[in-house]
Amino acid sequence: MNNENIKILAIESSCDETSAAVVENGRTVLSNVVVSQIDEHKLYGGVVPEIASRRHVEAITAVVDKALSDANLSLSELSAIGVTYAPGLIGALLVGTNFAKGLSYASGLPLIPVHHLRSHIASNYITNPDLKPPFLCLVVSGGHSHIVMVEDYTKMKIIGKTRDDAAGEAFDKVARVIGMPYPGGVNLDKKAESGCDTAYTLPRPKIADSPYDFSFSGLKTAALNLIHNSEQRGESINIENLCASYRRAVVGCLTDNFIKAAKDLNCRKLVIAGGVSANTLLRRELERICTEQGYEFYKPELKYCGDNGAMVAAQAFYELKSGHIAELSLNAAATKSIESDF
Repeated sequence: MNNENIKILAIESSCDETSAAVVENGRTVLSNVVVSQIDEHKLYGGVVPEIASRRHVEAITAVVDKALSDANLSLSELSAIGVTYAPGLIGALLVGTNFAKGLSYASGLPLIPVHHLRSHIASNYITNPDLKPPFLCLVVSGGHSHIVMVEDYTKMKIIGKTRDDAAGEAFDKVARVIGMPYPGGVNLDKKAESGCDTAYTLPRPKIADSPYDFSFSGLKTAALNLIHNSEQRGESINIENLCASYRRAVVGCLTDNFIKAAKDLNCRKLVIAGGVSANTLLRRELERICTEQGYEFYKPELKYCGDNGAMVAAQAFYELKSGHIAELSLNAAATKSIESDF
């Protein structure tokens, strides 16, 4: 297959965005259509899996059609069909996976299974065309917090991960208690920009026997206790200052472990990915640290931090090159290690 003309249509439906995109040679975005369900899930304070699945069913045909139309391509002009098959909400994943299987069967195009976290890492290949493995990547989202050694495009090793809550989940839960609408982490980040991040003292949990692993449960609980204790005493809390202090603590945990891993592994090329890679302080702090300490630093463009089809198509290119082609018996999986192929 000619490396200069590989166009992949990919589908993403792992949570509450229905997306499809066409990407050429893993780096050039020809189209990227995203339909979000945020406004509906705001009513419930978070994603309702059954509703998410139903909305994917309703949106997916039009989203795929528009992705092809925007790219000015037909199915016959494509090289493969990529799809996020794991991990995520199982009902949501099944919609995208089965739709992709139908397209593959109807068109005769190879079906490429893509791991959701691998695709988040691949969002960096779109923003940074010169980026190549090996590199160390901090993958942070609502459900995952990993430090991953990307040895090659499809060969990855977990260096550290959360023992309990993910960073995005920790942001969202505290934001919800404060009274912020879903998605809480984004709103907390905005509010923190106008606060003092030393106003409240919060812990930065460490795991003694695993210096690269994270634990956000205790930090989250400390923040919630601070809020509830203040309410019980009738004391007011400065929301901007609390958001800033909490954000500083979460980001401190992430950057401390990430930089320690980089030093210990002698890795000079650092990358961030995932929904939380859009966090203003995380991007700013890593930019500063890497500049001061001489690391190369790469981050995805903000529009590619959240779930989108373009990142799936980008990773699908490398999965295809590695011979990772699925049968039509491919099934979705709610959990799957980033180290596993499929």
